[in-house]
Amino acid sequence: MSAPIRRLFLAGFTVLALASTAHAQGRGPVAESGIDGFGDDGQLYQDQNGAFYVRRGDRYLPYTGRPPVVRAAPQAAPAPQVAPAPQAAPVYAPEYDDPTAPPRRAAGSPPAEGLSPIEAAKAKAVLRTPDEGPIDYAKAYGPVQDDVFPVQAFNYKKMSPAFLRQEIAYNGPYEPGTIIVDPRAHQLTLVEQGGRARRYGVGVGKQGFSWSGTATVNSKQAWPDWYPPKEMIARSPKLASEVDKLQSGLGVEGGLRNPLGARAMYLWQGNKDTLFRIHGTLEPFSIGKSVSSGCIRMINQDAIDLFSRVNVGSKVVVLN
Repeated sequence: MSAPIRRLFLAGFTVLALASTAHAQGRGPVAESGIDGFGDDGQLYQDQNGAFYVRRGDRYLPYTGRPPVVRAAPQAAPAPQVAPAPQAAPVYAPEYDDPTAPPRRAAGSPPAEGLSPIEAAKAKAVLRTPDEGPIDYAKAYGPVQDDVFPVQAFNYKKMSPAFLRQEIAYNGPYEPGTIIVDPRAHQLTLVEQGGRARRYGVGVGKQGFSWSGTATVNSKQAWPDWYPPKEMIARSPKLASEVDKLQSGLGVEGGLRNPLGARAMYLWQGNKDTLFRIHGTLEPFSIGKSVSSGCIRMINQDAIDLFSRVNVGSKVVVLN
């Protein structure tokens, strides 16, 4: 018996819900089964590039099993004409700084059929398009009122010009779409087409917490929750007074007091989370300094701009 296919567009994903023989025998929805190597909800997810993912709690991990063979559905009566769906956005999925945190959704509970207002706002934020006009600092660092949460204007006049957004010429070895982080210069460069690049100031890890190497952007999230690792809390016990008990453990909800700021891009090496991120910050004047616990922080307006230009799968090179 051919498997029925249900397609959903949720936060940039095309969901292929594959019914199993257990479902055919009346044993309940496969969203609770987790069989055939699929994720916790028994479903397989596919992004706009054709790559498959499985869901583990609230994470979307690359699916390494055999891709499913999808057969054409039987001919059905013509459906009423509807407006075409918008093009799928680059894949993003929630990730946590603590990989041992329990899943946000209780095991066995059905996945939400709709989005809450805050989730819908985050999904809209992910679709935000970059400003391709000349860089005007008054505009680039002005207040952002049309995002999930309002972002205050940044007083760029008090920041060294070396750490403000710039368009520069580029003739280096890396291909367009690559992110290059130079911790010594406290600068991040996004290589673009036509021998051009876009450069931003960043804050990097202080001595003992710096990291270098090559990774990829595994996922992206607007206004993410932050779950500090247990090791971080152990190094700074006062952090315990700043976190709340969320569904996935002790953390800080996405919002105006979250250390990850307005955007976060999660860096992986192969199938392993490096636990390092490129993200916004609550302390924009720390840009140009080595103060963080290893992550790469940006002015929120710059994090929003970079986020809108970077795709999942982009290469990230952190220089030594």
